[in-house]
Amino acid sequence: MAASSTHLFLLAATFSAIIGIAAAATAAAPAAAGLNNLTDILTKGGQYNTFLRLLKSTQVGQQIQSQLNNSFNGLTIFAPTDNAFNNLKAGTLNGLSAQDQVNLVLSHVLPRYYSLSTFQTASNPVSTQASGSGGVYTVNVSSTTNQVNVSTGVVETQVNNALDTNFPLAVYSVDKVLLPTELFGPKPPEAAPVAVAPSKSPAKGRPTKGDTAAQSVAEAPSDSASHPSSAGRLMAGAAVVGFLGIVSIL
Repeated sequence: MAASSTHLFLLAATFSAIIGIAAAATAAAPAAAGLNNLTDILTKGGQYNTFLRLLKSTQVGQQIQSQLNNSFNGLTIFAPTDNAFNNLKAGTLNGLSAQDQVNLVLSHVLPRYYSLSTFQTASNPVSTQASGSGGVYTVNVSSTTNQVNVSTGVVETQVNNALDTNFPLAVYSVDKVLLPTELFGPKPPEAAPVAVAPSKSPAKGRPTKGDTAAQSVAEAPSDSASHPSSAGRLMAGAAVVGFLGIVSIL
């Protein structure tokens, strides 16, 4: 009986130790920094529904989760409000291809963690997670003691309240959609096509300019035919004088 009691005591003690270790590991683990955490942050904010839909439809949310789970640098996200999207020109989002929508969302993600104070150490231009044929999309960040602004070259907006700054993820609210220059900037003018005048072939049966000139030369009378030589004129004059002399004798 005593042995059985001892055995049960040891089992209970072992079970309690296992539970205690699991609880300690859970308490020591950092807050989940994946998609659910970002979703919770934006959902709690109450005015980021359009951005949440884009994160899901473009699958950028899953990409963010993977990076946060495998990155020591963390991420910073600028989250546009619903009003920011509503202020866009009608059809702006629908006019983008699927890949351009991905780049639009990724242009709101910086590949490292920035607190409001460390924005002052940012070196412009700051790379985003978006990239295209021209390279990585960038933004410029200007920071003072009390204010941080972010600019894409197309729009500039103030970085408002921090929705969450628990490393490795910082999420900040912005009142404008960060429209990247690569997608919304002025397009370089296209080179005008060089017009080539078609060559005109002469009409069939119609003489060309060269043919006309040759014909004119052929038809023109020679000097010897149109203008008698000096010897000929002298002979003709002598004949006339001789004829007149014969007439006078008669």
